[in-house]
Order: sequence, then C-alpha cells, then structure tokens
Amino acid sequence: MAKFAVFKGSEEGKITQSTTTKDIKGDEVLIKVTHSGLCGTDQHKRTVDMVLGHEGAGVVEEIGAAVKIIKKGDSVGWGYLHGACSNCKQCLTGHETLCPDRAMYGRADLDQGSFASYAIWKADYIFKIPDSIPHEYAAPLMCGGATVFNALRTFDTKPTDRVGVIGMGGLGHLAIQFASKMGCEVVVFSTVDGKKEEAKKLGATEFITTKDLNDLQTRPIDALLVTASFQPNWSQYLPILAPRATIYPLSVSNGDLMIPYMPILLKELKIQGSLVASRQVHRDMLEFAAYHHILPIIEQFPMTINGIEEAMRKLEAGKMRYRGVLVA
Repeated sequence: MAKFAVFKGSEEGKITQSTTTKDIKGDEVLIKVTHSGLCGTDQHKRTVDMVLGHEGAGVVEEIGAAVKIIKKGDSVGWGYLHGACSNCKQCLTGHETLCPDRAMYGRADLDQGSFASYAIWKADYIFKIPDSIPHEYAAPLMCGGATVFNALRTFDTKPTDRVGVIGMGGLGHLAIQFASKMGCEVVVFSTVDGKKEEAKKLGATEFITTKDLNDLQTRPIDALLVTASFQPNWSQYLPILAPRATIYPLSVSNGDLMIPYMPILLKELKIQGSLVASRQVHRDMLEFAAYHHILPIIEQFPMTINGIEEAMRKLEAGKMRYRGVLVA
C-alpha cells in the first residue's frame, strides 16, 4: 500500500493538492516522481477533478512480484498510455495506442498522474530512461518527444524528404531536432522572426517568418507537421506542398479541421492523424534521442500549487521556452 501527494484540477480551474492511496499489484511498480513535463493537454484538463500530468520521470522504489525486467533503482518515465488489452488486433500488431480498451490520460486512472510525489503503473507501460538523459530533460520527451517522433517514424518519413514544421514551441522545437537528425531538410514556419537563429542551431535548414506574407516561397514540402496552437492559413501552405505530401495535425484541438477541398484531390495530398507513440516506437525515440543528444529546451518550476499555476500561466500566455518542467 502506498499513500502519496497529488495535484489535481478542479471545476474552477484552480490547482488543488490531495492524497491518493493505492495497492501495488503484481505487475506494477512504485515510482518516486522526480520531474514532470507540462503539456498543453494538462491545461485542457485543469477544469476536471483529476490528477494532472502525463510526462513523468522518476526512480523505481518498489516492484510487484510478477515484474521481471524493471528493477528497483531504475530511472524510468511514462507517458499518455497506461494500459491496453494486449489481445486485440491493434495490440497484437504493435498499435496498442488504438486498442478499444486502452487506458489513457484523462480517461483512466484519474486518481494519479505525474503531478505527484509518487505513481504506480503497470511495468509494461513504463520506459527505462537512458543514462545520458537527465530526468528533467527526459520528462518532456515522454509525450512531446514521442508525439513528433511517432509522426516522423511510424509513417516512414525518408531522409530525402523536406519536412516543414509550423510553429516553434514545445512540440515544434523537438520536431526540428528529430527530423534534422533523421537526415531531413527542415523548413520552419513561424510568426516570430526572433527564433530564426535558434531554429538553425536546432537543425533547421530554412526559416520562414509567415507574418504579413501572402505567398510562401520555398521548394516543395513532403511532410508538414502542424505544431502551432492554432490552425494555419491553408491557402498559404497548400501551394508549397509537394504532390502526395502528407499533413500531420499534431496540436490538440476540439474544433473542426477546415481545409480547402480541391487541392487535396489535385495533388493527392494526405492528412494523417497521429496519436502518441506505441511502446516500441517510444523506446526507439528515447534511444534515438540519447544517441543524437536531442534534448528539449526547458524552464523549471517547483511542483507546488504555486509552481504549477505559474507554469500554466506562462504556457497559456505563449511565453514558455519551450517545455515547462515541474521539479518534485
């Protein structure tokens, strides 16, 4: 039995502190949380009575009797997916994020998250953190890194592709690094001209400031990752997409995707949904990030009510550079 502090949302949108008490089952591990990333999805859930956070990093303190691979003292992290049935077609083909019985952040296990002192998760759904990645940098990779890597890796982006990244924020600055290390040319589209030098240091080969531009002048883009917090002006972007290019909407939005119809037909464009990474792709992401020294740019805040609220205010104002990390 474990009892630990957690931080929850509320109907009023205020952060509250509470306590969760849980048993450690045979296939589960007890993790002492050291860091948690702050994701836009956490902002969306702050008006829900649930424990927040799904970019967790920490150290294993206890393991269930059936756990074989994970050991006490291991550095581990976890993300959006907490469990799946393991027997359906999606699970058996390595697409457990699409399992009809998937357990995901915001829909299951509402009594715990990464905004907490501890967490208890199934051992099969946590990930060993490579020694070369400190916990404060590993935490944002658990969702932000996994999201952009999944779009690039699962749908077979080639090193000869030109990859466009709309928005250079929490997701975008990681997408630049992953795509460039995969050998791609990376074209960044941003409304902020002041990010150009930083984008180039992260691996961008081209930077285009879209503010006040009607026509974007660049060679055709094969894969377009939409990481901005708003839908782009599609009349700007569709003309620069290569025939049979793919658009990946990665930002979470409850609205409708509104896009011109005929250009999709005339160029045979694809709009590809992409959720968080499956477990093997998640493992690949961490190994790839460790090998290529890919790290998020972070700002750290204390994991307290005041610290969480300060981080959320900064994220909501669009001033976070670029991933907020809560330090337990």
